[in-house]
Amino acid sequence: MLLLAMDTATPAVTVALHDGRSVVARSGRVDARRHGELLLPAVHRVLGEAGLGPGAVTGVVVGVGPGPYTGLRVGLVTAATFASALGVPAYGLCTLDGLAYASGIDGPFVVATDARRKEVYWARYDDHRTRATEPSVDRPADIADRVAGLPAVGAGARLYGEVFPDARDPEHQSAAALAALAAERLAAGEELPEPRPMYLRRPDAQVPKNYKVVTPR
Repeated sequence: MLLLAMDTATPAVTVALHDGRSVVARSGRVDARRHGELLLPAVHRVLGEAGLGPGAVTGVVVGVGPGPYTGLRVGLVTAATFASALGVPAYGLCTLDGLAYASGIDGPFVVATDARRKEVYWARYDDHRTRATEPSVDRPADIADRVAGLPAVGAGARLYGEVFPDARDPEHQSAAALAALAAERLAAGEELPEPRPMYLRRPDAQVPKNYKVVTPR
């Protein structure tokens, strides 16, 4: 097994290789505006660090969000392209699940990432392997009573400390954790889903209203 994992659903552009036992190479950079520019060099870098070519990859894992439309699509399209070119399966995992797994927390907690617009993408977990609720997007103040007293991880927790006073690491997503989670589930015989984007809301870019249609004469 050699899983190539990537995630661009958050400001972190993160890539890793996992051989079924451990992470053999990883790369991560936090830059919300350069997903498309940074992702492919990161893939090249982790393959080079591991001393392997693309042909050694047996599966591609990608974080499916929730996340902003543009950044999320960079990872999804790249993962689908690699999987198709290499003739290997592509698997999609919830980005919040990767953050949860990396936390190692064994009791109830929350994962919250920055959704912009003064909102967070979030979900509750029973432990670092078990998500208890479906991912949602809300204003932090609107969910304060539902997350009260729980530890929280993710950039959203750091950003809204008044709602998430017990903010813990990790702050940013890691493809290494996503790959390790996928490898664990595959080894247990679990069938992982195909990558399907989890947007939760419409994209920021909208067609202007009352725009003038130009037709050829």
